[in-house]
Amino acid sequence: MMSRTKGGSNRTWTKEEKLRIVRKYFDEGIGRPTLAKEEGISSGMIATWIHKYLNDGEAGLENKKKPGNKFAALHTNKSMNELDRLRLIVAKQEIEIERLKKGYIVKGVGAKKEFVTTKDVSTK
Repeated sequence: MMSRTKGGSNRTWTKEEKLRIVRKYFDEGIGRPTLAKEEGISSGMIATWIHKYLNDGEAGLENKKKPGNKFAALHTNKSMNELDRLRLIVAKQEIEIERLKKGYIVKGVGAKKEFVTTKDVSTK
């Protein structure tokens, strides 16, 4: 008996892979449960792709990248070009300015990070 572990990694499917599976469903008449077993994917995910394909065609199967913080991992990137490095510095300074306007500063890093109001801190 094969055990399943909770919290496994999620697989990212390309548009081409999704299209191949959806076409198998329509062209070859293979049912969702059978396709799910063959491809190692849930039947519900295949149903979602079929629905998107029927509504929006191939464009519905595009992976949509969600916008995020483009500077989040830059501080660890050693091959960062000069322009990105300067943009990161400016972004950090803008955050610090906003914190000061709201009346607090940050002391420490990571789990030991602590927010201190500026009324308790001498600015001289």
